[in-house]
Amino acid sequence: MDRKKFITTSSLTIGGFLITANQSYSQLQEEQYDQKVVKAFVGAGHNNLDKVKEILSEYPNIVNAAYDWKNGDFETAVGGAGHVGNREVAEYLISQGARINLFTLTMLGKNELVKEFIEEFPALLRAKGPHGFSMLHHAKVGKNEELMEFFQAQGLKKMKFSL
Repeated sequence: MDRKKFITTSSLTIGGFLITANQSYSQLQEEQYDQKVVKAFVGAGHNNLDKVKEILSEYPNIVNAAYDWKNGDFETAVGGAGHVGNREVAEYLISQGARINLFTLTMLGKNELVKEFIEEFPALLRAKGPHGFSMLHHAKVGKNEELMEFFQAQGLKKMKFSL
């Protein structure tokens, strides 16, 4: 192949790739969930298992969507279940592939896992959960005396941090 033909062929190939990549990106942009749907799903995650199942059946990939309440306060449905102490919704969402976090694990009473994380990464003790709720708050709503005592022994006294 001569140089001119190589350049022409290469340019057409790269151009076609860029157009395809741009179309794929555009399609992804068009397929973002409406924020009203995300907000409804996250809201249902707090206390409405039937609504969670209904929305999840219509939008199977919404399980890990987060709603932006502003000021860095992102919340998922499983996070909502976690900070209100709703085990049933949290466990259902986890069974559907929701990404768990330390706050939800705390509420669920996964004490050994939580303690290991805090011992390995002590700064996580002061991490902010949804709406600024602390690990101590999640232990309290989960009725988890052992973790409440553990967190307090580590110096955590606040139930909520300001956002």
